[in-house]
Amino acid sequence: MVSRVGVVSEDFRKQVLGYGLTTAQILYRMPDHPSLLQTYVWQNYDLCPKFPELFKFLAFWQQKLEGPLYSVQVAHSGLIKPAEIKAVDGVFRLH
Repeated sequence: MVSRVGVVSEDFRKQVLGYGLTTAQILYRMPDHPSLLQTYVWQNYDLCPKFPELFKFLAFWQQKLEGPLYSVQVAHSGLIKPAEIKAVDGVFRLH
């Protein structure tokens, strides 16, 4: 029997280190039909605002893939953050 006490996923470890979920919508030109645009959605954990993982992926794209980049839109959300506290105007009891 293998004990999993103390084992933490790599994704959770990144979140604790400040990484957040980053989504990039990449528009690129079709290699055979440059007047047409195609969409690719990339998602990974990354550090805002420098986005080293995204820039590494985009560098790979430009070096290895044929479709020239047209635009990149980025959305980022820090997943581990303080809980929100809201004031309550009253207390309701159910019996």
